[in-house]
Amino acid sequence: MICCSNVYKSYGEKKVLSGIDLDIPDGTIFGLLGPSGAGKTTLIKILTGQIKADGGSVKILGKDVNELSGQDKKHIGITMDNFGVYDRLSCADNLKIFADIYGVPRSCIKEALELVGLGDSMKKPASELSKGMRVRLCLARAFMSSPEILFLDEPTSGLDPQTMRQIHDIIRDKKNSGCTVFLTTHNMEEAYALCDSVSLLNDGVIVENGVPEEICRKYDHQKKIKMHLSTGEDMEIPHDRRAATVLTGLFENGRIETIHSSEPTLETVFLELTGRKLEDA
Repeated sequence: MICCSNVYKSYGEKKVLSGIDLDIPDGTIFGLLGPSGAGKTTLIKILTGQIKADGGSVKILGKDVNELSGQDKKHIGITMDNFGVYDRLSCADNLKIFADIYGVPRSCIKEALELVGLGDSMKKPASELSKGMRVRLCLARAFMSSPEILFLDEPTSGLDPQTMRQIHDIIRDKKNSGCTVFLTTHNMEEAYALCDSVSLLNDGVIVENGVPEEICRKYDHQKKIKMHLSTGEDMEIPHDRRAATVLTGLFENGRIETIHSSEPTLETVFLELTGRKLEDA
């Protein structure tokens, strides 16, 4: 559904992307993780035909991105920070503009707003929307053409946890309907919760990729089981076959209050590979 091979992009002397390879199957949520300035937004702009790569090939919907027709592009939804809304217009009127541009029946507007939980805000001016509601409005705009591919650039940046979870539910619903989602984020928890696969991008280079859980297990150098006991004591034991005897005794005596293994997070994996945190500017 989304495929790029050896993609390069520079601005003057600055290399922004260096040899990017991706192959994303349909009906999945893919996450591109990296700090600000890593090249995430540039890659989305290349994949959506907004700018051209300096080298390499990009295919979307089985076609070269530069050969997509207007009809093809109707199957692609995009939500980015610089895709604003018209503050003086109502939610419905905002969507009317884009419905006319994309040749989508205006009858789709109500359905799109209801899909993102703005069915009761059709007449509300965009200037009166909270940040979370503005994100929903942008999602509704991207949903109107029933896209097969959805590009979301930092869709939950700056949102409170409850609103973020609501946006996550909307994204999962689109995946369950068969949509392929390309998500950029620097939020490790978001990527782990949502994505079927991820790539870690640093200074324009993909340093690791795969299923989030498998990446974390791959970099589990400690291989320990950590427990907090009813006595208030913290205990660590090697994560091997010998742990079974110790754990059985502790469980039988009701001494274990919490238990977890030592797999790192995507955040700590990224830090190990790059020396940077994902939220670094």
